[in-house]
This record gives sequence, C-alpha cells and structure tokens, in this order.
Amino acid sequence: MLNNNTPRDHDNGSATSSKPSGWLKNVSAFGVTSVLSAGLLIACGQMSNAENGTSTSKKINNQNSGVTNSRDMLPSDMLKQIQALPQLTKGLGKNGAAVIDPNKPTLVKFWASWCPLCLGTLAETEQWRTDPKFANLNVVTVASPGQLNEKASGEFEKWYAGVQGDYPKLPVLVDASGGLITKLGVQVYPSWAILDKKGNLVHLVKGNMTAEQAYALAQNAGNDFAELKAGNAKPVATQALDNNSKIETIKQKDGVYYNDKGKAINTRSIYLAGGCFWGVEAYMERVEGVVDAVSGYANGDDKQPNPSYEQVIRGSGHTEAVKVTYDADKTDLDTILKYYFRVIDPTSLNKQGNDRGVQYRSGIYYTDSKDKAVVDAAVAKLQDKYEQKIVVEHESLDNFYLAEMYHQDYLAKNPNGYCHVDLSLADDKPAGTATTKLAPVNTVAETLAAKRYAGFDKNALTKEQYNITQDAGTERAFSHEYDNLFAPGIYVDVVSGEPLFLSTDKYNSQCGWPSFTKPIDMQVITQHDDMAYNMVRTEIRSRVADSHLGHVFPDGPKDRGGLRYCINGGALQFIPVAVMPQSGYGPLVKLVK
Repeated sequence: MLNNNTPRDHDNGSATSSKPSGWLKNVSAFGVTSVLSAGLLIACGQMSNAENGTSTSKKINNQNSGVTNSRDMLPSDMLKQIQALPQLTKGLGKNGAAVIDPNKPTLVKFWASWCPLCLGTLAETEQWRTDPKFANLNVVTVASPGQLNEKASGEFEKWYAGVQGDYPKLPVLVDASGGLITKLGVQVYPSWAILDKKGNLVHLVKGNMTAEQAYALAQNAGNDFAELKAGNAKPVATQALDNNSKIETIKQKDGVYYNDKGKAINTRSIYLAGGCFWGVEAYMERVEGVVDAVSGYANGDDKQPNPSYEQVIRGSGHTEAVKVTYDADKTDLDTILKYYFRVIDPTSLNKQGNDRGVQYRSGIYYTDSKDKAVVDAAVAKLQDKYEQKIVVEHESLDNFYLAEMYHQDYLAKNPNGYCHVDLSLADDKPAGTATTKLAPVNTVAETLAAKRYAGFDKNALTKEQYNITQDAGTERAFSHEYDNLFAPGIYVDVVSGEPLFLSTDKYNSQCGWPSFTKPIDMQVITQHDDMAYNMVRTEIRSRVADSHLGHVFPDGPKDRGGLRYCINGGALQFIPVAVMPQSGYGPLVKLVK
C-alpha cells in the first residue's frame, strides 16, 4: 500500500505502487468479479474560492493550489462506525453490533424511503439475510435521515415504524450524519458496500444489486472475497463497440438511474483525465450531481484495444481517465469542468502531482458534439488566467476502456493510498456556480418571469465578476472568450441566471466586447444615465439582480435596429442550446434559430 508521498510511476515508466505481481487468470463467466461488474445498474438518484487567478492578473507560475495530499473524507473504521449505528427494527438489537457477526464479511445496502426501487427490493434484501446460502455473510441496510432528500430523523423513524412490520428480520441502521454515504461518494440509491471480515471496503456498487450478483457474493463470502481482492480482471459485459464512431461505450444493462420523484434521471457523461485516476475518481464521485465515476484508459493507440494497466504505462498512448456520469437536471458540464480545473495543473505537460508520463496527461473528452462549445469556452476562459500555455487536451473521445477491478474505487478501499487531489474541494461550490435550481416552466413568459431568478447569491461570484457586476467595472477589451464566441445558445446574468441575450442577436462589432443588437426582451434590462469619465452614456443593468452589464450605443447594424449593446463577458454566463432544456431554459430553445 502506498503512503501519501509515494508516486505511482516515474519518467522511466516503472511502477512503484503495490500492484499484483503477476497476471491472474480471468475469472470464469460465473465468477464474482464478472457478475459484480456486469453493468451500471438501476439506481435512484439524487465556498471556497479555489480557482486560480483572474483575467486581469494572470498567474506566472504553474502551481495549482488545489493539488495537495489531503486525506479528507476518505473512509476509515467503517465497520466500527456501522456497528455503532442505532437499529430501528424492533427485536434485532439496539445497534449494528447486534446484527453483525465480526467473523463474517458484510454486505451493506444504502437506501432511502423516497426511492421506489429501494422499497421494491426491501423484501428481497430481507430474504437474502435469512437465506441459508447467505450463512457466511452479514446483510444489513443503512438509511441516512436528513441526507440526499431523505426525511428528517424523527419523521423517518415515525414512517419506518409503520413499515417495519413487513420486514421483521431486516436490519435498518440509521446514519443521521450522512458520514458513510459522504465518504463513499454515494449519490444514488440503492448502493452497496462490500466489506471483508476486517471491515475493509472491497467493492462499491452504485446501483441495484441483482439476485445473481448477491448469490455470487454469498458463494465467495466464505473465502472473504479473495477473488475480488486479488483479481486483475476488468469489469466485463459492459462494453460494446460503436462501429460508427469508434467510441467504446459503457452501457447500462437493463436499467436506468431514477431520481427522488421516481423518474428516470437525465444523465450525461464526460471523460476527464487529470493524472492518477484514483484521485480524480474519488473526487468527482463527491461532486454534487455526479451519479457515478469509473476509472479507465482513454484515447490511446487503436491498435492496442482494451489495454492492461501494464500496457498503458509501457506506452499504449492511453491516458488514465474517469468517466463522469452526472444528473443534467442537477448540474451541467460547465460546473463539472469548474470542479475539474481546480484540482489539476493545466500548464503541466504529461505530469500531475508526483506522476510523470503520457498516461498522466490531462484531458477532457466528449462523446456529444454539442458539448464541444462548452468545453472550448471553458478551456479558453481558463487560459486567460495563466501566462503559460494550457496543455489540457480537449477533443472528442476516440476510445475508452475500463480499468482493472482493483483500480475502481481504489482510494475508498485504500484510505492511505497515494492521491494528488484534495478531495475536500468537492464540498465547496466553485466560484460562479449557480446556487439555485430553476423550477420547470412551459412557456417563454414563464421562463422570463422575474421571480424565477430572485434566489441568487452574490457570494458565489469571482473577484472579477463581482468587480464588474457590483462595482460597475469594465474588463479589458478583447480579453473575454465570449467576444469571439458565436455558438448557438443564450447569455444569462452571471449573478442570477436571468436570460438576457440570444446568440442570434450577437454580432462581431470588433469593439473588443461581446455585442448584441438587442436583449432577449426589453423587460429583462434597465437603462440608466451614466455621466462618468466626462461622458454621456446609457448604462445597461439586469432587472432582477441589478447587475452592471455594460452600455448601449447608437452605432449598431442599421438593418438590425442600429443599436450596439456592448456587454462585459464577465457579467454573462453562456448556456449552449444543447443544455438549455435541462438548465431550465427549454422554452427559449425555439428562439435560438
């Protein structure tokens, strides 16, 4: 096992980490490794300013303060924590210790009262606990009142008192602090933790545990999951080649993720490389709105498909990457990238933390061409904060292959493992991230209603955004990436999210600032006389947040009304047309021609 200061690989490509010394034969088609990894399964889903520099003061060095050896949030003493949790089901003891035999490994189900799939499988879980085939395995469940939309403690206990009669032999332990699900990065229900006899985490399953999987676990519980612990085998039956795009996709088998309303989650994915994937995976799993994260190898030599870890470090050209699946109704790609940028050094070529080599290059890889505009704009904005060149690859995904089982959830299974990422940064919303969720709307009028955008938080602004919107500052001409952005979408107030301008009304004025011929509707702006600097100008401010945006001048295109709304890019946030529906602006899509 590695300590915090031990690099995994150096320039010569030799592995310094504790990896299995030899290649084990792949498990049989019915082995526990194969069965447990047979697909992403059905599930029910749910400020510190760590960004570096501003566009007015570029960084000179290439050090990212977000890259540390923090051990925050990694699990420890899990079994002791579970044994100490209070027990709700009458007749089964007062706490977890009463239902956990310390001489057996343990299967823990995390669930919630609002999750239809959870409720529909409680009887099955109880049956597993009493099935003779599970004699070598503890089976318990954990609920987290007050966390992830679950009822508050008192309300949950009252609710379960009326339910427990249907499941008299099912242990229900209560973790009101939410500490366990937070440490394990659980954001969908049901999820499962598999612990060995010593209480060490062996494997995490984000999603439902099928009967086939459960019986495979029970069969291997007698040897304390030796197969899962030692296997070099990769997750199987999850990969299917898309011959049209060469993208190797991880497909869900017979299932989708569900939200707290019982509806299918609108999931999207992005592939992120930022050095050792152990840390990136653990970090992204803790980011709000992320459904799951899995480690793998991306964009390497097509002649070396499905490479092993040893082949990757010996030069297959693949980079260690993480497939991040997120709930597009809770977050968006731009926010995911804000979290990502704060834990990498974007100017470091083929190096992150202590790791060296092409396999540790940073990169953003997308499978949807509509994501390209978001990625390009995010990288351009990041470049403005650095004097040195940004070397983060940003391109379409060519190929992606799952990493071996022992790499998956590595830091959760090895709390003292090497990690170059400060996992605690996942707790803090990046500056400029929206803090409110827009309610669903059906019409343009509803979308433009002022009350939708009243719950804004000025504390989420960067220093530059605050200077512009609150102190009427002006960014340098030709300094903002939105000046040259003409992708389809809308521009909203960076403070409140109120829609302000359409991409169809944007034009190249060559003045150095984003320019529009008109706002999306005159009601979303206010106009004020500005006599500063011995000039007579008309200032433009947003209606709801009263943000300073810029000025309007009478020198715009004559055939389009003759006005030029000269706006600071730092006062705006661009929402690409592809993500407008899930971002709360669906009715405006038809206006983006």
